[in-house]
Amino acid sequence: MSPPVTCRKTRGPTGKRKRATVVGPEGGPGRGDEVGLLGRRVECAVLDRLVDAVRTGESRALVIHGPPGIGKSALLGHLTDSPGDLRVLRAVGIESEMELPFATLHQLCVPLVDRVENLPAPQRTALETVFGIRAGAPPDRFLVGMAVLSLLSDASQKRPLLCLVDDAHWMDRASAQVLGFVARRLLAESIALVFGARERAPDLLGLPDLEVTGLRGAAAHTLLETATHTRLDHDIRSRFVAETQGNPLALLELPRALSVTQLAGGFGLLNTDTVPGLIERSFLRQVEDLSEQTRLLLLVAAADPVGDPALVWRAADRIGVTPEEALADGTDGLLSFDLRVTFRHPLVRSAVYRSATESERRSAHLALAEATDPRADPDRRAWHLASATAGPDESVAAELERSAGRAQGRGGLAAAAAFLQRSVVLTVDTSRRAERALAAADVSLQAGDLDAARRFVDVADQNARSDFQRVRTHLVRSRITFAAGLNHEAPPLLLTAAQRLERFDANLARETYLLAWGTSALVAADAASLRAISQAMSELPPSTAAPRALDLVTEGYALLVTDGRAAAVPVLKRAAAALADLPARDLLKWGWVANGVSAAVWDDRAMRSMYGRAVDVVRAAGALTELPFCLASLGMATTWTGNFTGAAAIVDEADIVAEATGVPIAPHVKLRLGALRGRTADVEPLISATVEDAGASGQLMGVTVAQWSAAVLYNGLARYEQALAAAQTSARIPELWVSVWVLPELVEAAVRVGDREAAGGALEGLTDAAAPCDTDWAQGVLARCRALLSEGASADGLYREAIERLARTRLRPELARTHLVYGEWLRRKRRRVEAREHLRTAYKMFAAIGMEAFAERARRELLASGESIRKHRLESSSGDELTPQEKQIALLVRDGFSNPEVGSRLFLSPRTVEWHLRKIFTKLAITSRRQLRDALPRSAYEPAPEQGFRR
Repeated sequence: MSPPVTCRKTRGPTGKRKRATVVGPEGGPGRGDEVGLLGRRVECAVLDRLVDAVRTGESRALVIHGPPGIGKSALLGHLTDSPGDLRVLRAVGIESEMELPFATLHQLCVPLVDRVENLPAPQRTALETVFGIRAGAPPDRFLVGMAVLSLLSDASQKRPLLCLVDDAHWMDRASAQVLGFVARRLLAESIALVFGARERAPDLLGLPDLEVTGLRGAAAHTLLETATHTRLDHDIRSRFVAETQGNPLALLELPRALSVTQLAGGFGLLNTDTVPGLIERSFLRQVEDLSEQTRLLLLVAAADPVGDPALVWRAADRIGVTPEEALADGTDGLLSFDLRVTFRHPLVRSAVYRSATESERRSAHLALAEATDPRADPDRRAWHLASATAGPDESVAAELERSAGRAQGRGGLAAAAAFLQRSVVLTVDTSRRAERALAAADVSLQAGDLDAARRFVDVADQNARSDFQRVRTHLVRSRITFAAGLNHEAPPLLLTAAQRLERFDANLARETYLLAWGTSALVAADAASLRAISQAMSELPPSTAAPRALDLVTEGYALLVTDGRAAAVPVLKRAAAALADLPARDLLKWGWVANGVSAAVWDDRAMRSMYGRAVDVVRAAGALTELPFCLASLGMATTWTGNFTGAAAIVDEADIVAEATGVPIAPHVKLRLGALRGRTADVEPLISATVEDAGASGQLMGVTVAQWSAAVLYNGLARYEQALAAAQTSARIPELWVSVWVLPELVEAAVRVGDREAAGGALEGLTDAAAPCDTDWAQGVLARCRALLSEGASADGLYREAIERLARTRLRPELARTHLVYGEWLRRKRRRVEAREHLRTAYKMFAAIGMEAFAERARRELLASGESIRKHRLESSSGDELTPQEKQIALLVRDGFSNPEVGSRLFLSPRTVEWHLRKIFTKLAITSRRQLRDALPRSAYEPAPEQGFRR
């Protein structure tokens, strides 16, 4: 960490900073700002404003980034150089701890451990589990983030909180994800979360940042003068500054390693390497001048990530290093012992470690392993043992395997992958090596590291000694292919793997068939491939015991393709019931495929419940490669209810996770949401881009969804010719869900343009798909479409049946559309009084939901019926209305949820919820929570909370 080297500031008798003349960033005199670091006036001003904001009740997040030695740590130190009204929490990322889950987070939160008991029970349990205080199931990582946010918020109530994380580029991935989550949700908690990093880590992207560059002009020259003992020629100084690029640590440390002649003659920087390399070599020269005992002490400290003085001395004693001899001549300021063992700069640690021989490093790690309590810290002990091992060692490899299991138990998939990868290197038995490589590839895949997964599946393939191992290797490789993006390559690979697995493991074969079926159904590019997979599934021998969920789903999906929906529905309904209690382990493996069962039988309630549970389970396991797909399914289910705010929030979350893991996700929910809202400027470009991109890559599912969305959009806009063309394109693609859902759009558009033949064909297809299902969703939509093609009393009865059935569901958009088409039909039959009743209902529902195009279509019909209608303000309107997040908060508070409960649902701290409430009260001109009931009365069309469903 860079030292706060040169200050030009003074303090008065009270200790407060006084004005000082500071060299500005361009080398000229400063303006007398209250700044202490040489040449850092602008940067210090940014940090001072940050602290001032925190003192006034705001929150801030900042990433300070720049190359090694540039002064990031000095700037972090400037933050703490302020009056004592701020409480400071510190953590440092340590390179050798990057594989230990939540290590950095634990450092930061240890001083607040006494406050953990103040958290809500689920959050308290999550933190205690990841910190190893209690045993339990792997916690939801979002819940861990919420717990940390609540913990920091609670701690900041008495004093503003300043949280500093130095060397953030060496944070473990779990900590980085949690702290990035927290930083993005800080708002009104009097908390600053500031990171110092060499580069902007993926989990911190999007946060405000401050780039630190080298000193320039007079500032660099002045700093160099403080580090030299001889007067340098101006040209030599200029060259030194130029070669070091104004890096403060280089300007301070390099002169220490050069002789007077080298400095004065300018020869010290000949054949220069990178600035970090130069600095490290400078430190290395200082290390070489120390005694052997001192160098060994530094090596032990460099190999230990904990920084515990007692542990370092215990380990040092095991290799014959005593305090008396090691510290007899000091450490030249390179190492200090206090509450923690610290190096002057991280490059000192790397210089010490790299300068040692392999034998010396192994000895240091072995000593640290022997000095580490195997019960209190078994994973760090295992890591030291692995580093101390010169060659293959089965006992150490087995210990690493056990550490991987513990890491997975705490939700650390990345750490589990690291332990397993190292265990492979230490394994000599080829069969066991193949098994561990397979496990490493599988966990790496779950953690989102596809490159590592590919490397280790290759190792498994090379070492496989049995057909079963080879088949499982083929299976993992197929799953990697699928995870890399929806394409036509994965289904045949998975089909081959399933066929080869049948003689080894019937259950695994069924699971693999199901994955093959799901990937093929998602791609929707090759009907022959899906039929081949379905045919192979139908030929599987029946289960000897009572059919399980896996058996029922496999059988039902196969029938859906080979024999049609009528044959499949009875089996799929039994499968849907069995899936309600599907164990988390199975849900993680193949649940994303099985979740389509409820949609296939038109059960909207089961669909939302299953998708919501899938998201919860996948989140809790930290299986990030699966999460975007589950979120997309949940988002799509949420759009059917008309809860556009909730669907948009799910879309945002899916995008964040997809970006973090590098797993591509199609914009299906965005397309659906934009189409229902009727915003042509937003959704038409997305439709065109999706059709082009998905079509070019053979992902016909994307084309299907895009054209379905276009049909919905254009039906809302009453542009029926365009709606018909889009619906016909979507319906022609051999896909099992969307190509059915588009049929009602095709019927409506075709009827409006007078193409009875096209409408009749679409109704026939919809009848085949919906008639076997006895749900209100299926029968209600089918009745509406039949009514569109009927006349007289038959049409009237069918419209009424559709309204009655859909009113029993939460499918608000479908119910509103049914009122609309019935009202349109009644107006054309000159039954204007009845027409206005249904058109008013439709218009109010569309306005409340935020379906702008359909609302305007209903308003025009009302005007045509002779009614003067005032435009309702749509839910999506802006101006003085609440933002979507504010509305979510207001409605939850109106319904009786406390601030902590609202915060837990929306990933906000209670104090941020309170801050939003103050804004809400101002906008609504109210003063209390109770008044929200009058300000936001529950609409008859507002979806009520659903038992067991969690967004």
